Amino acid sequence: MSPCVYSSRLIPALILLFHGKAFAHGVHVVRGPNKTRGAIITTKPKETLDVTSPFDGSLIKTVPLHSAADAEHMLETAIRLYRDRDGWLEHDQRSSILKKLAGLVAAEAEDFAMLIAQEGGKPLADARIEVTRAIDGIALAEKELLRVMRGEEIPMGHTKATRGRIAFTSCEPIGVVLAISAFNHPLNLIVHQVVPAIAVGCPVIVKPAKTTPLNCLRLCELLAEAGLPDGWCQPIICGHNVADKLATDHRLAFMSFIGSAQVGWSLRSKLAPGVRCALEHGGVAPVIVDETADLNRVVPSLLKGGFYHAGQVCVSVQRIFVAESIARRLAERLATGAAQLKVGAATDADTEVGPLILPREVERVHRWVEEAVASGAELLTGGQPIGDTMYQPTVLFNPDAEAKVSTMEVFGPVVCVYPYANRHEAIQRANSLEFAFQAAVYTENLKVALDTVKRLDASAVMVNDHTAFRSDWMPFGGRRASGYGVGGIGYTMRDMIQTKMTVINN
Repeated sequence: MSPCVYSSRLIPALILLFHGKAFAHGVHVVRGPNKTRGAIITTKPKETLDVTSPFDGSLIKTVPLHSAADAEHMLETAIRLYRDRDGWLEHDQRSSILKKLAGLVAAEAEDFAMLIAQEGGKPLADARIEVTRAIDGIALAEKELLRVMRGEEIPMGHTKATRGRIAFTSCEPIGVVLAISAFNHPLNLIVHQVVPAIAVGCPVIVKPAKTTPLNCLRLCELLAEAGLPDGWCQPIICGHNVADKLATDHRLAFMSFIGSAQVGWSLRSKLAPGVRCALEHGGVAPVIVDETADLNRVVPSLLKGGFYHAGQVCVSVQRIFVAESIARRLAERLATGAAQLKVGAATDADTEVGPLILPREVERVHRWVEEAVASGAELLTGGQPIGDTMYQPTVLFNPDAEAKVSTMEVFGPVVCVYPYANRHEAIQRANSLEFAFQAAVYTENLKVALDTVKRLDASAVMVNDHTAFRSDWMPFGGRRASGYGVGGIGYTMRDMIQTKMTVINN
């Protein structure tokens, strides 16, 4: 248990004495001038957050919520550290911390995987992969330091005015970073936002999703164990109002946001002048499948890309445009495969599709599916909630182009198959939305593959692979409404530095 977490079962009048000071749950003692007597003053107990399992609602842990005053204290601490340039962490210190952190996370890999499954609902097999990625991401940041924190010589002497001068650039941390994260990768997203800041020397305040704060809190504890001094990484568990106030503070230098487009763009519109940001939102990922595609290869790939983490991935397969000669066959095989997926508790080793993060998300997904069926979509499999927390893997055939499942990110275990007569028209439909993130094409024809890559409006196009593929060293980010800036460990590190030029007149 974190040292800042106290049991609600403590007797309010129980006072713990330590170094002459008294602490109590809801009570503190103010010493008089002679320090022998004091007046007891009751205070309001700190608000707490119950972190519960998305599968059955059981309590995992209770953690304290931070107030606006806590946020201000954290920001002041971070600002003080950044302004003390003599106290900046040196390159070798940061490198050593990251190496130790990777080892500490590796030592607790199975604990992290179970915690991801418990608080986030990601199936244990996939949670283990997330932990491996997180460890690799930490190691990658340490390696990227040599490439990212590197200046260059600026040539002088090419004009009379520049004679006798030497000029070069160096890299400095940009300043205080605020990282606001999402629930669906509760460890690896934190690594992608926090570790780059630590790597380049930025103090960072990190706000995990309220549904999944525990992986973040443990990672921050391990950062301290790895040698990161106090104040350089501060986790904050808070509501939207406190987060909004923190994000719009003029003392920030950089905001990293992963979450809904509505919240992300709203925060960006309120950033103080000079504050940079990176936004990672969602997509409505399109896939093009032509008549040459090998269905034995395509179907398993689409099942993974569409139903991984119950579809709660920003680049999850959602809209599959298939040549009409094979569309029905592909859709039926996809439906058969989806119906065979094991749905259940994320902590069970054989579960393939776990719960949605909140019961209200189950209700929303079901409304969208019912709307699609009512407007003409053919339900091939699924289409029903499983209790309050899970939803059947669902395949819809040819939903209306204006249905929510065709125009908005489902963020649930639902994929849609649309037959097409003309590939170019299918690509136009794929490009017709305001969202543009990752896309895919399945074909055995190289010319078709390259032409489709050229025509799809996407930040990345996978050929014969699903849209949810990602490696942590590749650029990752959405276009248009899907985001702003480029993620990926090294790319985020570059976002969090600024260049300074030195010119010496001999």
